[in-house]
Amino acid sequence: MAKILSMRLGVADDPTALQPSLNDCLSTTLQQAAPLMAEVVDGLVRGAAPVGPQSVAAFQQPEVKEAIAALEGNAKAVAATFAEELSKLVYEGGGKDQSATEVLRYEDLQLFGDDELDQSIEVARAQQEVSLTVDEVLPALDSVVSTLLGWRTIQPGLNPVRPDVFVRALQRTLAKHVPGTAAREALIAPAGGLLGAKLRRLYRELSDWLLSTGVEPAVPIGGKLQQGGGASGAPAAGAMAKTLLTLDRLRKLLAGDFDAPAGKPEFLHTVPASMALLQELKQVDALVKRLEQRPKAPPAPAPDPAEKATIAHESPPPRIGHQLGDEVLRLMFDTLAQDDRLLPAYKAELRKLQPAVQRLAQQDSRFFSDRTHPARQFLDRVTQRSLAFKSESEEGWRRFLESVQYASRWLTESKVLEADTFGEMLEHLQKGWTDHDQSVRHRREDAARALLHAEQRNLLAQKLAADFDNATAGLDVPPFVVDFLKGSWAQVVAEAQLSCTDGSDDPFGYRAMVDDLVWSVQKSTSQRRRARRLAQMVPALVAKVKEGLERIDYPPELAQRFLDNLMALHAAALHDAQEEDRKRAEAIESAQPSQPSEEAGEPWLAESEVQESGWVDHESVLPQDFVFSEMPATAPAAEPVAAGAGELRTGTWADLMVEGQWTRVQLTWASPHGTLFMFTALAGTAHSMSRRTLERLRSSGTLRVIADRPVVDDALDQVAKAALKNSLGKKD
Repeated sequence: MAKILSMRLGVADDPTALQPSLNDCLSTTLQQAAPLMAEVVDGLVRGAAPVGPQSVAAFQQPEVKEAIAALEGNAKAVAATFAEELSKLVYEGGGKDQSATEVLRYEDLQLFGDDELDQSIEVARAQQEVSLTVDEVLPALDSVVSTLLGWRTIQPGLNPVRPDVFVRALQRTLAKHVPGTAAREALIAPAGGLLGAKLRRLYRELSDWLLSTGVEPAVPIGGKLQQGGGASGAPAAGAMAKTLLTLDRLRKLLAGDFDAPAGKPEFLHTVPASMALLQELKQVDALVKRLEQRPKAPPAPAPDPAEKATIAHESPPPRIGHQLGDEVLRLMFDTLAQDDRLLPAYKAELRKLQPAVQRLAQQDSRFFSDRTHPARQFLDRVTQRSLAFKSESEEGWRRFLESVQYASRWLTESKVLEADTFGEMLEHLQKGWTDHDQSVRHRREDAARALLHAEQRNLLAQKLAADFDNATAGLDVPPFVVDFLKGSWAQVVAEAQLSCTDGSDDPFGYRAMVDDLVWSVQKSTSQRRRARRLAQMVPALVAKVKEGLERIDYPPELAQRFLDNLMALHAAALHDAQEEDRKRAEAIESAQPSQPSEEAGEPWLAESEVQESGWVDHESVLPQDFVFSEMPATAPAAEPVAAGAGELRTGTWADLMVEGQWTRVQLTWASPHGTLFMFTALAGTAHSMSRRTLERLRSSGTLRVIADRPVVDDALDQVAKAALKNSLGKKD
């Protein structure tokens, strides 16, 4: 049997040799795939031996033993399948099948079929075995691979050879060569353990090799290396007192299988049309009275003492649906209580709300399965708004907390508690927030309009720039004139077209002026005729240029610089032919750039648009003495995936460094084409940026995503993870 890494990676003998590239690292890893899988199969064969130190009792079952024998007899094909699947996953980034093979999202659990559920448990069992083995050596490999990927900070989620990639390749290989579900379930965890032992050695040798060749490890986000990179995500909150919660039971709860046979009547028309009552705080008591005064069923006659004792003796235990629902809510609230993104005072109010939510959920199981359920919406909206505050000393926090305290007190003490009760309380809270946010909303809308116009102008200017480039191709046009036409003047023409309401393509003649400008800066054999025409056209040409640049609020100093360069060329053209060549060459050589110092690919904004939208760039945000140890305490230790700008959704909360200080902001607007983004602080301050700047800020650590999805959804995902963990324990 071939031994893994029979040719040792070793260390570099020549420190001046070229450092390995990312492709070198990946190809070296993939070369070990076949021998690695061969050793896994060899370990399974030893476990199937009737006696011996490595014999496994579960492998003695006929079906399992037959499956292992088939793997041994077809060892080369098994190894080849593993190598092929691993290669696909490595070069695809390892993430295309993730959603189909890992159950981590609570909201998707009810959509899974039995086969998908079993497959997810298989992968999770193997992942658990591998993670326990490689967690100690994985962070070092993540650090050097992140460097090869071009990151300054460690990005474990982007490592192409991370453990879950190997686990999915293993699961696909066994699914192909072990068709029996029972046999595959018996083999997946032991195979994962064997795989983890081999990966541990491979990971250590890969990191030692890369370090020995001079590859510098990436910087850990937060200042220290995180152990346990293989098991990403926050730990499930609290130990489960019971093992009632499993994936299968949780899915049944979401499907309503534990509801009473007769079903619970819908809450339509059970709460009066009391929206107006909640518009004023003083009228809440009136709503309670109306709810309490609704007709009630007559009370049942009291039983005699003997009958009462019999009923108490025969009373059935709590239904499994109620027990399971209580367990889900307990774990959800425990997770929220441990979430560092939430301030302690708000967590205390959540604890006060827990009994009210539990009372409702026992009556209405839609709470678990319906994301639009009023109680779910109440928890989600209030919790998301709490993320606007980094500390309890910030302006507006006390007002927000008092509104939540009132809501929790009213809901907890309410004698009539139904789904719409939560909905109406949420509307009452939102009305108070809306009154406070009205001015903020107006400023945000004005900034969004300015950015939308800027994006439309820049996209149109890109097309015009291509046209101008084609128009000057092959002509003797000075480079600074070509740059001006493709940059600033394309913006002028685009702005004119966007501002025109009568459908005219060139309402002010700015596009037609391009031909005159190009002609005026070219050499001509007819010197006398050219000088006469230049003398006639230059005043109008210069006036038109000034007018167009003023229309887009172009910096006056840059406009004057271009005009000075242009006049130097025109002056040279008025001399005799020999003198013209010399002066023209001098004018072109001395021409200074007259374009705004924007980086390639960055959109251009007028000064008024910059001010209105709070435009920022990478250099203005990142201070000279910035260090990663200055990260805010509430930020997660590391982002699970360094997503691109376009992957952020509206509503995402983040910490942004502004003038050397961390500011909590929310992504409130993204342009239709995804080129411009606007973050807004609760106070209303806008911070807008391009896609390029956003990605740079994220990679440098000066913009840290705090929550890119609802916190309550994250807490429910922890419920799914706990159910998955319990499901694994059930099968052990």
